[in-house]
Amino acid sequence: MMTPIAPLHAASPDDLPYSFEALDAAMAAAGLDALVATSKHNVRYLLGGYQFIFFAAMDAIGQSRYLPAFVYIRGDAGKTGYFANKMEIHEHRITPFWVPEFRPDHWGSVDTMQAVAEHLQRCGIASGRIGFEAGFMPKDGFDAVAGALPQAQFTDASMLLTRLRMIKTQPELDLLREATARISASMQATIKAARQGTSKFEIIERLRQEETARELTFEYCLLTLGDSHVRAGSSQTWNRGEVMSIDSGGNLHGYIGDICRMGVLGEPDAELKDVLAEVESVQQAAFAQISPGKTGAEMIAAGEAELRRGPNAAHNDFFAHGMGLISHEAPFLMTNHPVAYQGSDAHTPFQPGMVLSVETTMQHPRRGYIKLEDTVILTETGHEVFGADNRGWTVSDPD
Repeated sequence: MMTPIAPLHAASPDDLPYSFEALDAAMAAAGLDALVATSKHNVRYLLGGYQFIFFAAMDAIGQSRYLPAFVYIRGDAGKTGYFANKMEIHEHRITPFWVPEFRPDHWGSVDTMQAVAEHLQRCGIASGRIGFEAGFMPKDGFDAVAGALPQAQFTDASMLLTRLRMIKTQPELDLLREATARISASMQATIKAARQGTSKFEIIERLRQEETARELTFEYCLLTLGDSHVRAGSSQTWNRGEVMSIDSGGNLHGYIGDICRMGVLGEPDAELKDVLAEVESVQQAAFAQISPGKTGAEMIAAGEAELRRGPNAAHNDFFAHGMGLISHEAPFLMTNHPVAYQGSDAHTPFQPGMVLSVETTMQHPRRGYIKLEDTVILTETGHEVFGADNRGWTVSDPD
């Protein structure tokens, strides 16, 4: 029986994963008077863990969409507001939100942002500088708030919020650790259940069931079999002696576990042992540079140097990124590799509480897609690898 783990829920400001002082300082540095967050992940974070389940997997309803809005006035947390869907009044009755202004009156993007504009006017911010999330604000919602506040200046505050989330608290780390452990167990069960002739579609569905049984929200499975490098579901089947690369993200109360593990149908031969050991050596070289005071640039240099020493260097790739509530977040360590953003944190010293995804991929021309991806956190004295078990070949009986 899986031990249930409770979601985060801030009953008071003392339970939040950030401090008002840190948020005020970030806003002051950006010259912001107010902040309006509308992405589901940042609203969840700023509220302290809550997300409305009705819209967890969708946004559209009727002729508009769900648009939760968290409004914060710099230096005056007593005016913080949460502008919510009408049905969220029931959530509030069971476990009240900490925000002083709770307005569960809205169904769409326009009426939500009209109410946000009225709140900002009441707070004296009609002509202030307001931060918002440009990538998570629909045009009709932005037109509504900007039209109601013609004297205000609006600026993108997405990076401010990303950096606010960069250092995780212990409850956040506990969720990430548990999510990773449950994904690892799901992968082991899935690999061992597959047999000769099992299709990719069947393997992906089995993983979905295994993750769901472990109270994870299944997000994706990137799967390869045999000598193929194509990581998508299909009717392709697994055959004796072939490898399986299984890469999945599972969500536990908003926090994402993301690892990649390797399986083989039958015992691995000497070449397979060698190629996975080559990938492992790159991972270990990178891990050795993960500790407070070191930098992403040092870790990347160590991983890439080890990668170049391997006999399959021409087929190998190394990547690292931050993760937490989303699969790529601060610290940003590499530029446009493969996700299109700048590695702006490559030379920023690591700090305890940062969470990294470290991954090495070999696209072997004959043996297929060989990959390890691990979740690593910065501790006070070094690092911890989440889901560190089952990193070798998981063997499935072909019969």
